[in-house]
Amino acid sequence: MATVLLLRHGRTTANATGELAGRRPVELDDTGRAQAERAGERLRALPLAAVVTSPLVRCRTTVELALPGLTPEVDDELTECGYGDWEGRPLKELAKEPLWPVVQQHPSAAVFPNGEAMAAMSARAIAAVRRWDARVTESHGPDALWLACSHGDVIKAIVADAMGLHLDQFQRIVADPASVSVIRYTPTRPFVVRLNDTADLQSLIPPPTANAERSDAAVGGGSGGGV
Repeated sequence: MATVLLLRHGRTTANATGELAGRRPVELDDTGRAQAERAGERLRALPLAAVVTSPLVRCRTTVELALPGLTPEVDDELTECGYGDWEGRPLKELAKEPLWPVVQQHPSAAVFPNGEAMAAMSARAIAAVRRWDARVTESHGPDALWLACSHGDVIKAIVADAMGLHLDQFQRIVADPASVSVIRYTPTRPFVVRLNDTADLQSLIPPPTANAERSDAAVGGGSGGGV
């Protein structure tokens, strides 16, 4: 089976301000654009057999900046989780909602008001990646590499599945902006080859506003640096 590189989009204006972007047409900020260009410096060295992206503008722009001149396939099943009424609201405010502990500790039971269930997001994203991986393998062989550009929670769900983890454990995984996580699928099991790779050790330094004692996961993926 082929190997997929899961690229998260670069930092957005919503990431920078601490809002949950959801499916809104949020753009990359200057930092996010630079992140996408740096990711492209590594990706352009690879013989990618296919490139697939979420339909949201932040993912399409990330691909355009990373791999200029390439026209990716668009797959709606790789889009962001539908956060419903949570979209556009500050994460600090959302952390006070009764649903927040469920999202953190039991996400398989979380259903966003007027939105999507996290379990449904996980199921459709995993199915999409496995479907694309089978298609790429059939067309280009088991040694092929391909890229999927998506969102933090979506990538975390795909990685959790590859690691054999229940969705309730997926908040232990981090997918920073413009990071690459790599999964090689085989007939018997997936192998997680790389996780949250940015080749940038500076991202390990928490920003000044971070709370070192905070144990909650960043819903929507966060802005990097562990927050």
